[in-house]
Amino acid sequence: MAKNRLTPKTRHLARIVLGASIALGGTVVAVPAALADTPGQAPVAAPPVEVSKTAKTSRTPLQVQAERLPKVTAAQVLNIAAKQVGVSENAQGGGTKFQSWYVSSVRAKETVARDGGNVRAYANAPWCAMFVSWVGEQAGIRPTMGWDAYTVAHAQWFKDNKHWGTVAKPGAVVYFDWNGGKRISGIDHVGFVKKDNGDGTISTIEGNTGNGKVEQRVRPKSQVVGYGYPVYSG
Repeated sequence: MAKNRLTPKTRHLARIVLGASIALGGTVVAVPAALADTPGQAPVAAPPVEVSKTAKTSRTPLQVQAERLPKVTAAQVLNIAAKQVGVSENAQGGGTKFQSWYVSSVRAKETVARDGGNVRAYANAPWCAMFVSWVGEQAGIRPTMGWDAYTVAHAQWFKDNKHWGTVAKPGAVVYFDWNGGKRISGIDHVGFVKKDNGDGTISTIEGNTGNGKVEQRVRPKSQVVGYGYPVYSG
């Protein structure tokens, strides 16, 4: 299985495996502005932004959702991700616990219904987004981390929920286009920001790197499309 869709050819093959409905260079997948669903339930429409009557400050739907979740810091999420460093796929591009978890989740059926294909295809599909989703699940904050196997759809989910931006914050979900493009539709890969190095690069923790492993990397910001921001405490 190709790693990270580094070329137009491998990007096209990966999207075929996932049954994605976007062609190269096409438009962004139409993803409803929705909160991550709970097990056994379809995604629900994001509620209106609530406004505090006292502070007069707006909260996003994900911030409202976070009030019902455990208080988790960015450092805790990065610690979970870092403990997976070295986990590797097999010769077929599968065999990781991240893929196995996703195949067995209700979300797999939902994304197949959206993109086409079949659930078993995820078992050997590129797994960078599944890794990010798995970490959110382990941390207990899946509703504000989101879960998906397709990087483009996952990034669009953050944008639709108004948790998308251009600042490299620790714990942010970072999306890459190896060609340096800035369109969500061109995203090739995803991982976590560990820190902004202040020199035009970021340190990251990523699954499904070019070596088919979870690894820590240093990446140039010039390849970053944008960042998704889960809701952290502190």
